[in-house]
Amino acid sequence: MNPPSSYHSKPDRAAWLTGPGHDCHPTPWPHDRAWRVVLLGAPGVGKGTQAELLSHELGACHLSTGDVFRNARGCDETALSPAMADAIHAMHRGSLVPDRTVIDLIRERHACLSCRGGFLLDGFPRTVAQADSLQAILQDDGVTLDAVIDYVLPVDQLVDRTSGRRVCAKCKAVFHLTSLPPKIPGICDRCSGPLTQRTDDHPEPVRVRMEAYEQSTAPLTEFYNKLGLLLLIPASGSPQEVFQSTMAKLSTFAPARPG
Repeated sequence: MNPPSSYHSKPDRAAWLTGPGHDCHPTPWPHDRAWRVVLLGAPGVGKGTQAELLSHELGACHLSTGDVFRNARGCDETALSPAMADAIHAMHRGSLVPDRTVIDLIRERHACLSCRGGFLLDGFPRTVAQADSLQAILQDDGVTLDAVIDYVLPVDQLVDRTSGRRVCAKCKAVFHLTSLPPKIPGICDRCSGPLTQRTDDHPEPVRVRMEAYEQSTAPLTEFYNKLGLLLLIPASGSPQEVFQSTMAKLSTFAPARPG
């Protein structure tokens, strides 16, 4: 399925990024259905790339909680909702944002979840309590999930993928020693700045982070597996190969229904 030339791969997400009181202005594109999907996957698995490809193909909006938090950091605190202000204060303290606060943020944006264009929800839920609340929010709005896509990769491959990442100290461009190497080793192609490895990209911190992720998400994947919504996608191979595998399995996994 190829979107017409008037369709943009990054729809307007004003209501998602800023919360209640803001309207989106999506580019019209008639679909045969609206897809509503949750995306899971460990850091470094390539979930962000897949979200962009899926958004372009399905017409569904990529709703990332990370984007919500990044957008809020640049806003006047007096303009933030109580839930967002609580979230920002928690992050400033270096604390995890409490489940209740994250759930309130999503509830504020419930109109985005019932949008006729569908959604790809990224970064929420992270716990079973959040997943329960999401089910309740969707039920209140009369919509249901089609699938929960979990991109999986063995820990050793995740470590190799993440530890090979290099970032330009000047322009922050990202390279990879094997999949996207710079033309000159250690030098940025864009600005000739030095390439560095972030501390948390060293193998041991990566391995600890990945193992913690697997332990924390095990109850969540079990929750969705019991609901018959979990779809495991191996994340090895090129981004396009993973995308084609996702589309092939998604088209046969979720029942057809109108948008």
